[in-house]
Amino acid sequence: MQDEETGSWWQQVTGEAIQGPLKGSKLKQVNHDEITFGLWKRENPQGRVLRPDPKIEARGQYSANWEEEVAAFPVTTSVPPDQRLPPRELVLGVKVNNAAKAYQFTALQKQSPIADTIGGVPVLIVLDADGQSARAFERRVEGKTLEFYAKTGALPLRLNDAETGSEWDFTGVALSGSMQGKQLKKLYVLKDFWFDWYAYNRETMLYNLGGR
Repeated sequence: MQDEETGSWWQQVTGEAIQGPLKGSKLKQVNHDEITFGLWKRENPQGRVLRPDPKIEARGQYSANWEEEVAAFPVTTSVPPDQRLPPRELVLGVKVNNAAKAYQFTALQKQSPIADTIGGVPVLIVLDADGQSARAFERRVEGKTLEFYAKTGALPLRLNDAETGSEWDFTGVALSGSMQGKQLKKLYVLKDFWFDWYAYNRETMLYNLGGR
């Protein structure tokens, strides 16, 4: 990315200026979601949608098949590829206390929720019923570490914790039980290609399906 005021170039994953007058500066990171529109609309019924810029749209610069077009290009990076996964394998990257871990999306589709520990923090990785939207939370509430399982057949997705039997939704809020009203702390996640996640997290761990 390039800013109009100084012409500095910014790396979009890290938010760091890599060239120009602001080189070395870093943008403040904010939490975000990469979820389906259906889920977003359900959680934000009054939410507004950014309309495409008609000038850019008229020039045909919005691509309806961006992923297909990008897949045709070779993967070229300055970092030697990590052979544990194919370069364009889709992963969910999570960082806690400077420790990084990647979860294959195909693994999440087979095993969700996932209880894990990253950087000494107990975490919960969960995929919504739509099979595309994923979030991560700290699964510790008031000093108590919770184990979660998905409620069978529940639509929208519902989770129960084994310790109190409380029911939780995909936003990390307890809807009923002794934990009612409690909110799990949301963790920053990045849905990314494996080669890109690895380029910025060289010490990343990789989740093994059925294990840690």
